[in-house]
Amino acid sequence: MKKGKRTAFYGMFLALALVAGYVEQLLPINLGVPGVKLGLANIVTMVLLYTVGIRAAAGITAIRILLAGILFGTGFSIVYSAAGAVLSILVMTALKSTKQFSCISVSVAGGVFHNVGQILVAILILETGALVYYLPVLILSGLIAGIVIGILSGLLMRRLAPVIRASDL
Repeated sequence: MKKGKRTAFYGMFLALALVAGYVEQLLPINLGVPGVKLGLANIVTMVLLYTVGIRAAAGITAIRILLAGILFGTGFSIVYSAAGAVLSILVMTALKSTKQFSCISVSVAGGVFHNVGQILVAILILETGALVYYLPVLILSGLIAGIVIGILSGLLMRRLAPVIRASDL
């Protein structure tokens, strides 16, 4: 794929991720634990991870986190999101590379480890181990969100398979 076409392709996915993240902020989900959300923007990460590869998935995710933090969040939201994303993408890439896990399983692991990464950073920033008590709820929310995102990502990838070819990029 030519450079201009590739730039437009990645720009489209970045815009989709930003819009999904913004729409999610508008949804009134309150489960009593700060930061619990579905992670709709992670559909884009999953699609890119499976169709193009880790470089594209990590790059678009990093840019999305930075832009979303600047546009809709704070410096802390960037730090927490980045920590969760790094751990999540590393785990998802490792599991995907074994070819033994389904898209849903990879997404579940990503959701759970995203929350683990955020808790680890929160413990470091706030200098309190008491935040570990949030972990069971966050693991459960990561599990549920991972299942939903995995199902939606799988459906989307099946629809986009004829259009997206990693060899064309």
